[in-house]
Parts: sequence; structure tokens; C-alpha cells
Amino acid sequence: MANAAGNLFVALLGLAGGLAVGSGLVALLIVLDLIPRLAQVASAYRKSFWFETAVLSGAMYWSVADMMDWKLRLPVPDIVLLVPVGVLSGIFVGMLAAALTEVMNVLPILARRLHLHDYMVSLVMAMVLGKIIGSLFDWLVFQRLN
Repeated sequence: MANAAGNLFVALLGLAGGLAVGSGLVALLIVLDLIPRLAQVASAYRKSFWFETAVLSGAMYWSVADMMDWKLRLPVPDIVLLVPVGVLSGIFVGMLAAALTEVMNVLPILARRLHLHDYMVSLVMAMVLGKIIGSLFDWLVFQRLN
């Protein structure tokens, strides 16, 4: 009986944590209008419904896949699937981050405060290259250690 109560507590705790994180993500996407802004940056504003559907469907699918511990077994080597999926995921996260920084006006504020007006292209490239190098380091070094 004690084990069942413990399992129920863990299940409720997991549900509460998931609701908190999910609510935070939805609040971020709605309050800051990230999806419509992402669609505008991609020159696909009329297709913003598909952006929203993709984000929600992906979140729900991968949440269920993680909870059910689904494994994908393919006859091709892992690298054949991981490279395109990684590239597409990186593009999406990068575009979402770019939309967020644009909405929040982070770069103009940073440039003004640090007197970097003449170095804006270099600043953006440094951020992009830092993200790429950090992601590759995480993927190639840390993930291989686990």
C-alpha cells in the first residue's frame, strides 16, 4: 500500500511539474508572440497556423515518446538520421531564438550599452558560431561519454 501511495505521489509530482513547464512555454510563446513573429521573419505569415501546429504536435508527440520510452530502430546507421534531424532542430531553435531576441530588442540594447554599433555583424556571428560550437561540443563530446 505504501508503494502505491509513493507511486501516486511521484505521478502527481510529475504531472504538476509538466503542467508548470508547459504553462511557462505556452506563456512565453503567447505573451511574446514568438510564433507569429517567427512566421513573419520566415516570410510565411499566412502559414503561421502550421508553425503553431508543428510546435504543439512536436511537444505532445515527443512528450509521449519520452514517457513511453519509445525506441526507433532503423536499418540505417544512426548518423544518417541524426545529422538531418539535428540540422533541422538547430535551424528551428535558432530561428526561435532569433525571433525571441528580436521581440525583446536584446541586440540593440546590448549594442547601445556596450558601444558596439559598428560591430553588430561580428556580434551576431559570434553568437551564432558560439551556439554552433557549443552544440557540436555537447553532441560530440558529452553525449559520447554517456
